[in-house]
Amino acid sequence: MELVDLKTLSIRESDQIEWKENVADPDDVVATISAFANDWSNLGGGYVVCGAKEDKDEHGFPRVSHVGLSAARLKEVEGRVLAGCRDLVSPSIAPLVQELAADSPERRVLVFIMPATRSPHAFRRRDDKGKYYVRIGRETREARNGILRELLVRKGALEEWDRRVCSTATINDLDLLALRDALQRMGVFHPDRGIDEYLSEGQSLSPFVPPLCVREPLTGVLRPRNFAMLLFGRNTQSHIHGAYSLFSVYPGADRSEPHAERHELPGTLIGQARRLVELLDVQSYVAFDKTNRTDPNAVKYPPQALHEAMVNALAHRDYEIVEPTRITVFADRIEVLSPGSVPTGVNVDEFRAGRAPAKWRNQSLAWFLNRLQLAQAEGQGIPTILRSMREEGSPPPLFQVNEVNVVCVLPAHPRHALAREHRTIEEAISLGALEHARKTVLRLLAQDPKNIRTVQLFAEVQRALNSPDPVREYLTTHKIELGSLPPIVLIQLADVLSLTNTPTPEDFSTARRLYLEAAKGRLAEREVQQVAVGLSRAGDNSAALQFLYLHPELNSSPSILRIRANVLISEAKHCSQTAQRQELSPETRKRASNDFRQNLKLAEQELLVATSLTTDTTLLEDIRKSLDLVEQLKKTATRLIRPR
Repeated sequence: MELVDLKTLSIRESDQIEWKENVADPDDVVATISAFANDWSNLGGGYVVCGAKEDKDEHGFPRVSHVGLSAARLKEVEGRVLAGCRDLVSPSIAPLVQELAADSPERRVLVFIMPATRSPHAFRRRDDKGKYYVRIGRETREARNGILRELLVRKGALEEWDRRVCSTATINDLDLLALRDALQRMGVFHPDRGIDEYLSEGQSLSPFVPPLCVREPLTGVLRPRNFAMLLFGRNTQSHIHGAYSLFSVYPGADRSEPHAERHELPGTLIGQARRLVELLDVQSYVAFDKTNRTDPNAVKYPPQALHEAMVNALAHRDYEIVEPTRITVFADRIEVLSPGSVPTGVNVDEFRAGRAPAKWRNQSLAWFLNRLQLAQAEGQGIPTILRSMREEGSPPPLFQVNEVNVVCVLPAHPRHALAREHRTIEEAISLGALEHARKTVLRLLAQDPKNIRTVQLFAEVQRALNSPDPVREYLTTHKIELGSLPPIVLIQLADVLSLTNTPTPEDFSTARRLYLEAAKGRLAEREVQQVAVGLSRAGDNSAALQFLYLHPELNSSPSILRIRANVLISEAKHCSQTAQRQELSPETRKRASNDFRQNLKLAEQELLVATSLTTDTTLLEDIRKSLDLVEQLKKTATRLIRPR
């Protein structure tokens, strides 16, 4: 009875099938057979097909040619491989052997069939020590580091790390107060039993976790397990050297910043987790956007995502790697680094998508963290991070996985990232780096032309550069509805146009339109002043006065009274010029002359009232200058047409 179908084995080389054409080195076959016995991929074993050659068909697709082995060569290979499996593999293995027909009748294909075994098998080549081999994909490779440890744990040759005895510690190295506190919060402590009973090698808190301590068979010394030292150790780091955390804060987007904040967190895992929660909560503040009526609040990082990423890093990390758990805060993201790759057997793509099946590297440790309300139930951490980031409108987290560590990157909410860009522009303006500020603000404006703060900074930059052209282009290109911008932004844009060195009539016209639109909104006193002065500067004194008289609640403000007087003086000057134009009719000149005198009279009254309302020396000096100007203008009245 044939145990295998050669046509099935010829489909492709894989985790379960290895092809050898001439079998130049039988030891390679033995190594692969031992790898199939170790069954890393949990497929049940595998096949080594000797006398098979990968080729291509007439269309260029891969195919297998069954070239086979001669009778003498087949017996030689079979004998050497079986001898190697007996003498060079520990413990020995005995693969099944089958001969199958080849493409040529004088040759045969030799197939070694190796089912998976319950023990880990080491293969010793003739010139080295024994090594464990596994099959990963189409490759047979030596099992090292985490893969080797996981293989030995799976086969029962090595206990999981968190369950192993901490050989350097005794129960005197446990903080019994911390242990009792944890047991009380878990609801399993009974005062009448005492704490010693919980340290007994026969006392387990759950069928899923072993006792906290183990008694050495020869010395009788009671020693804690690794998970007990992590959770309740007095000086954990002296026994488990990499079991500490580093929390760093950089003000910029990378580690090149000259200044940074750093916290070294030793102690128990419970203490580290609590302190990290406090430090992370500082980063989870809210940015408020008054212009966003539907979603004004945006948290920089969802607290739940931060906590889950941190606890996952502590619970899932490989504590045999002498490296700390690292949490690094940058201006635009938080990176949480956990030493060690993902637990063996977890598909990385499924892990990143939050669909990987529940699997803890440190099962006993995870059980305690879950009961202490520091961790979610198994398999819930990554889905919780993904969901909480999505619900807050934050970018999705990134998971960088390699053989050394796992890094969870949590990007800041876009509103906070934009706020950082705004701060960069503000700093550039204050330092005089206007060209850098201009490039940055134009880039942001192209991304979102309606962001209020971006438009404000855009106006500030163009005002500092005395460059109205970009403002003209912005208003034309984006066709901004003026009612969608707050008054302060309209005022700033108008100021750029009206305060340029060489404003055009079109600039004044556009500025006037912006000031009038701003006048429709709710304004603070300073903004009222800016609108009135701007309208006057744009040549519309009448509109400026009309606007000022719409705010009678400001009649007691000396600053507003002075501005109103200055607008009246400006209008008087205009009337004076009209009255002196000989080409105009006498009636027109006479009306202008009367308006000139009336405006000066009103201006003087406003200034005198303002003087009585303030003690500010600077403002009083400005008022005095305006009064002097009124007196000078009065002297020109004799040159005007007197009213009949």
